[in-house]
Amino acid sequence: MKVLLVNGSPHTAGSTYTALHEMEQIFQANGIETELLQIGKQDIRGCVACNACSKLGKCAFSDLVNEAAPKFEEADGLVVGSPVYYASANATLIAFLDRLFYSTHFDKTMKVGAAVVSARRGGLSASFDELNKYFTIAGMPVASSHYWNSIHGNNASEAAQDLEGLQVMRTLARNMTFLMKSIQLGKETFGLPEKEPRVSTNFIR
Repeated sequence: MKVLLVNGSPHTAGSTYTALHEMEQIFQANGIETELLQIGKQDIRGCVACNACSKLGKCAFSDLVNEAAPKFEEADGLVVGSPVYYASANATLIAFLDRLFYSTHFDKTMKVGAAVVSARRGGLSASFDELNKYFTIAGMPVASSHYWNSIHGNNASEAAQDLEGLQVMRTLARNMTFLMKSIQLGKETFGLPEKEPRVSTNFIR
C-alpha cells in the first residue's frame, strides 16, 4: 500500500515537514510505502476554469499537478500538509489541490485523506477545515487522530518540542494505516459502494 504526502510549505524542512515526517516513520514501520512531494517553492498557478481537462484528460497547464496526478491515482491515501497564513492554507497548495482534484477524473472513492496544519499560534482549525473539503467532495474517508491534526511551532526546532502535536501525528498515521488496510479488505470482500448517476442541480429559479 502507498501514501502520497504533499508538503505545501516553502520551507522544505520546517514545521510542516516535521509533522509529515513523524507520520512517514509510522507508515514505513507498518509496511506502507510513502512518497513526499515538496511543492511549496513551485510556481503553480490556480485553475482558470477553462475545462480543457475534460477533453485532454489532464490539466492544460503542464506542471507539477500533472506529474502528481498518476501518483495520486496509484496511492491508497493522501496526506496534505500546510503552514497557516492568515488563518488559511498556503495559496500554492490550494492552487495545486484545486487543479489536482478538478482535472483528475479517476475514481477517488475510498482513498483515505488526511490534512495536517502547522502554525506558530492560531488559525489552525480554519485551515484544517478548508483542506478537508477536498476529501469530502471526492468520496474519500477522512482519517482522524485523538485531537485535530495540528502542530505548533514557528520552525522545525520549535515543532519538535510540541510533544502533543507529534503524538497526534503518530496516532493519525496509525489510524490512517488501519483505515486503509480495512478498506482494502472491504473492497476485496464487498467491492466499492454502488454509485448512482450523478445529479447536478444549479440554484437558478
